[in-house]
Amino acid sequence: MIKVIKPGIQLTIQDLGRVGFRHLGVSRSGSLDTYAHIIANRLVNNHDNDAVLELTVGLCELQFECDTVIALHGADLKATLDGHPLYPGWSYPIKAMQTLKFATGRGGSRAYIAVKGGIECPEVMGSKSTDLGAAIGGFNGRALQSDDIIKITPYAQPWLYNKGALTPPKRKVIRLHQGPHHELLTPECINAFCTTSFTINPNSNRMGVRLDHNNSQIMQHSLSLHSLAVAPGSVQLPPDGNPIVLLNDAQTTGGYPLIGHVIEADLHQFAQFRTADSITFEFVTLEQATAAKSKLDAHLSQLKLSLNRYWAN
Repeated sequence: MIKVIKPGIQLTIQDLGRVGFRHLGVSRSGSLDTYAHIIANRLVNNHDNDAVLELTVGLCELQFECDTVIALHGADLKATLDGHPLYPGWSYPIKAMQTLKFATGRGGSRAYIAVKGGIECPEVMGSKSTDLGAAIGGFNGRALQSDDIIKITPYAQPWLYNKGALTPPKRKVIRLHQGPHHELLTPECINAFCTTSFTINPNSNRMGVRLDHNNSQIMQHSLSLHSLAVAPGSVQLPPDGNPIVLLNDAQTTGGYPLIGHVIEADLHQFAQFRTADSITFEFVTLEQATAAKSKLDAHLSQLKLSLNRYWAN
């Protein structure tokens, strides 16, 4: 068991998401940084989809009530175990009654804690992920709170594996496919979108990242459209000209014009952006998007191959 002493800004249970229910209005949810999630699980020899803890910004404190092994990945939020520093990208044996604390840091927004054997909780629609809007999954459909008890399976065997793993590099130029409403927007609007440096608005969350910029007047519009399906990565352009990048907890339909869609290889970057971080966008071809995804898949494949040899020894 793990006892939550302090949950920090937002601590939730997430796996890779709830798939196959968008036609019923059910969001995907799941870890925003899928690569950090997968790498953390692989470092403790879990299945990729095993549930982990997603920690936002930091300021969290957890007490382990049994022996286990954990791996950290994602943002470096200055973790310590009984006062000793821990680092993302490594696994660590834990003894009963030890305390894991997080401060905060500027290297990203979300850290992932994988526990040997995964987090135990009931599945809802085939997933353990917490959907905060629908109040399903995870721990009673909500973010974890002080004194909550998280169920895990104890692991008391010696842990002799100390292999680390890097995260894919951060990007500030986010690559996009053209959206279905690209041709409805003015050339001046499209040009402004492609040449503007955007900053992350503090009113961003797991539903979406709101972007601020100085060209909002050029990008304002009065288009009125029927609602259509949207998905994580869809970039909506509201009438005020300030784009919104939809993330895992976003609604399944929307009526704002879709100026683009973030390629799969870059979507995880939005898990780690912090308020006032700056980004730009560029449109790419399907071939370029496929090559970017293949590069990240190769990174994970190399890690899996290396770790399989490690476990075999």
